Amino acid sequence: MSVLAILTGLLLAGVIGWRMCRRAGLPEAVAATAWGTGTDDGGGAAFLGLPPGGPAVVHFSAPWCGPCAAARRVVEAVCDDLGVAHREVDIDANPAAARRFSVLSLPTTLIFDAEGRQRYRAAGVPTTAVLRSALEQLLA
Repeated sequence: MSVLAILTGLLLAGVIGWRMCRRAGLPEAVAATAWGTGTDDGGGAAFLGLPPGGPAVVHFSAPWCGPCAAARRVVEAVCDDLGVAHREVDIDANPAAARRFSVLSLPTTLIFDAEGRQRYRAAGVPTTAVLRSALEQLLA
């Protein structure tokens, strides 16, 4: 009986782990909130130093984060190709930004629309195709 319980637990843990790894890097649509906190204080764009008037991508990273380099390459390539503003925020140098946007894992990529509302959030390394698709919806 205990062997069956152990095998069931291992199978369940394996399924949960596979599901979590499968979702890593995929942007998740979020309810449109003004620059992170859900409040419309107008200070979000200035807080992150992003230019208003178009979609923008914010990529949270740290020097010690291995996957952040891959995410940086993807974000820079897609944003440069589409002409979208982007900014990398080092959470060690700017922990206030990480707290304000509830960044709990690295890399984390946020996509904002032209009005400065957070529209997408991805934890992990986003794929080029998925990031491009999310941005093209906001550029249309």
